[in-house]
Amino acid sequence: MTETRTALITGASRGLGLALARSLAADGWKLVVDARTAGDLDAAATDLDPSPGPMGRQVKPPGVVAVAGDVASEEHRLALRRAVADLGGIDVVVHNASRLGPSPQPTLDTYPLHVLRGVYAVNVFAPLRLTQLLLPHLRPGGRIVFVTSDASVEPYGGWGGYGSSKAALDQIAAVLAAEHPEFRIYAVDPGDMNTRMHQEAFPGEDISDRPPPEASVPGLREILTGRLPSGRYQARALPAVPPLEAVR
Repeated sequence: MTETRTALITGASRGLGLALARSLAADGWKLVVDARTAGDLDAAATDLDPSPGPMGRQVKPPGVVAVAGDVASEEHRLALRRAVADLGGIDVVVHNASRLGPSPQPTLDTYPLHVLRGVYAVNVFAPLRLTQLLLPHLRPGGRIVFVTSDASVEPYGGWGGYGSSKAALDQIAAVLAAEHPEFRIYAVDPGDMNTRMHQEAFPGEDISDRPPPEASVPGLREILTGRLPSGRYQARALPAVPPLEAVR
């Protein structure tokens, strides 16, 4: 009998986080999910299991633990650690929560530093600190995924704040992988997606031609269950894992 695996996904109330959570929940994974807004997170957690509860009402599935809060808050990060500890450990951590910053994006010569600190607080310091807290609870062979962006490697004008934060995240992932070869640690670029965050990055533009976040999930699933070594990958450049090739 296959042991149930457990994943923590931040920023799981919409977009890529929710799409990945749906995919894992459908395969029977236990999940710890978070988002800043409690109402949105509760709705998403309930949505992860389409089966109706008593009297036909939708209820949050027992395999999903929803912890609302801001990953920039140490109190919230400690709450996530407690949730993981209560489950007896974790197999996968997906750092998906991100902050875009101002919309439209300012150029670096006008970027308010106090605003940039807020971007780094969510995109860099929060995933590093949460990793520090969760490493003792990561099961043997566990995996950590840092969701990054092509803006971390391409010098797009107007993307200096967000892009530099993701470049720092890339390096954090690479160094952690070197320091912890007992785990698999990845930076994964999901590609452009038709999400609310992407729309905020391009205010007033039609982004309906971008793929839905579900298009990046098969590549992420390969990262989570396949044989790829630690490193940086583009999700949509990866094939889905053949079931017989998937490993713990």
